[in-house]
Amino acid sequence: MLGMKKEEVKKEIGEMEEEGIILRYSTLVNWEKAGVEKVSALIDVKVVPQRDVGFDEIAERIYRFPEVRSVILMSGGYDLSVEVMGKSIKEVARFISQKLATIEHVQSTMTHFVLKRYKQHGVILNDKEKDRRQVICP
Repeated sequence: MLGMKKEEVKKEIGEMEEEGIILRYSTLVNWEKAGVEKVSALIDVKVVPQRDVGFDEIAERIYRFPEVRSVILMSGGYDLSVEVMGKSIKEVARFISQKLATIEHVQSTMTHFVLKRYKQHGVILNDKEKDRRQVICP
């Protein structure tokens, strides 16, 4: 399909891995179907940018916490969007109050707990075949 031999493709992939173009291979787990209780939250964070480094230094401090799944610089009323995952609401709340909110130059946070995921990383979760017949009521 690519017009390349298997060895050439393998070599190209190896080079892309070495150059950091391919960062990792991963598995997407549907925790609900696995029967594992997890709590996710999206936290908007307002910070004071630092001279010469802007938001990068604070973002780095945040993304080094093991609870943090992603950190995104965004436009709008808040500067960073942080996704965290924990075993319980209490655990996530403790992370926010004891670790995140206490970081120097963090001005405020706004937390949104995830109630249900419908689609993640381009994959529709719990996709069911819907009955498309018209409902007829007596």
